[in-house]
Amino acid sequence: MDFAGPGLLLIFLIATALVFDFLNGLHDAANSIATIVSTRVLPARYAVVWAAFFNFVAFLVFGLHVASTVGKGIIDPKIVSDAVIFGALGGAITWNIVTWLLGIPSSSSHALIGGLLGAGIAKAGGLSPVIWHGVGQTVAGIVLSPGMGFALALLLVLIVSWAFVKATPAFADGTFRRLQFVSASLYSLGHGGNDAQKTMGVIAVLLYAHGQGGGAGGAFHVPLWVVLSCQAAMALGTLTGGWRIVHTMGSKITRLSPQQGFCAETGGAITLFAATYIGVPVSTTHTITGAIVGVGAARRVSAVRWNVATGIVWAWVITMPLSGLLAAVFYALARLADRAWG
Repeated sequence: MDFAGPGLLLIFLIATALVFDFLNGLHDAANSIATIVSTRVLPARYAVVWAAFFNFVAFLVFGLHVASTVGKGIIDPKIVSDAVIFGALGGAITWNIVTWLLGIPSSSSHALIGGLLGAGIAKAGGLSPVIWHGVGQTVAGIVLSPGMGFALALLLVLIVSWAFVKATPAFADGTFRRLQFVSASLYSLGHGGNDAQKTMGVIAVLLYAHGQGGGAGGAFHVPLWVVLSCQAAMALGTLTGGWRIVHTMGSKITRLSPQQGFCAETGGAITLFAATYIGVPVSTTHTITGAIVGVGAARRVSAVRWNVATGIVWAWVITMPLSGLLAAVFYALARLADRAWG
């Protein structure tokens, strides 16, 4: 699986990366629409269309800092081969399918990064290809993104509660039902901006390894067709929707009002915008979960179903190592197939 130049295998790997991106959108549709669906502001069939549109147009708003981090900031691009990419995608896709079937809102982003690490380490036989700065940023994001989402959502609840203290319940409810269209749009925009770029980075580094798609002087570069393909694949996945996870995110953690939905989405969107701007590949799942817990805790601590939240946190903890192990297995299978056919 280590040939250079264009060919069927390169096309197959790019197609596999786009399948992962599609599954990412399907798996993480809940992140964009769970709150607006659970508050009954928008029916699910319309919410996925709304979210998919903003997923797609995100490339018009954000730079490609996250794609650059994933493509050249997790493992050394020089060690990347077809088998490494196959292993990374195989591990991430398998983990996504398992957690989707079980209704567990794990992180597609960290599954992919865990896959890159697992396959890269398997090829090198050690930790030499790991770029610790990029991995450190990613691991920090696991903690900081839900924490920031929690804090911002909690702060927003306090602000809007104070601002609407004299408003009638009917007026406040109607206002926040309209505002949720804005907050859901911003969150979907942030989701498309951060998550789609991870697949862009994988495809770009694959092209780089094949001597294609480089920028001036052969520098790492993400071609426009890769950007558009990844945004479209994610949007199509969001259109399909991950209803099991929507149920978990939208109602099992805590029950949301339109005001709380607005605060959770806005807090999450601010977090994603900041992370995408500085190039940190965070998890949209972690971010919105933290924000939902924040608005629930603002009402009262007992309003949060902590057993559900704890289970979700455990899924976060095991995602990177288990997807890395799966990726190492897929890498080994690719090498065996290469020897058998070669």
